[in-house]
Amino acid sequence: MKDQLKKLLIETGAVKTGDFTLASGKKSNLYIDCRKVTLHPQGAKLIGKIILEKIKGLKVNAIGGLTLGADPITSAVVTLGDIPGFIVRKKEKEHGTKQKIEGIIEPGWNVVIVEDVATTGGSALQAIEAVEAFGAKVVKVISVIDREEGAAEALSKYDFDPILKRADLTR
Repeated sequence: MKDQLKKLLIETGAVKTGDFTLASGKKSNLYIDCRKVTLHPQGAKLIGKIILEKIKGLKVNAIGGLTLGADPITSAVVTLGDIPGFIVRKKEKEHGTKQKIEGIIEPGWNVVIVEDVATTGGSALQAIEAVEAFGAKVVKVISVIDREEGAAEALSKYDFDPILKRADLTR
């Protein structure tokens, strides 16, 4: 399945070379637009199946991550598995219930954090901070791609388990 995912990343043009500024602020000659695959029917199914395989045997009550990159990944897993999902907002809502986390999550639950591309781990850490403040426990962090630029170190306190790494895409 990982080979199929890698092939789809290439075929959809999700992997680009050039001069880019990443969300982390870092400069890079490689850009990965994971949404071309996370929002692709075949890509969503592959990612959902791979994640369900990675969490098999873990006690997981919910899955989610920081909007926007995690949203289609969460939806794929929710659709294919029997696990509720949640979305972490980048900032607290200023109206209604003023929640930072939307969806299905309870204090004390074991959760998995997902994201599309991990560079420094900042998005995952932001989601982790929100769910831990809410009272949930992070049991695993899964990214579709680890750019191998510090995320593994930043997330070393957690079980960080990327599907693919930058090296997988550049060889």
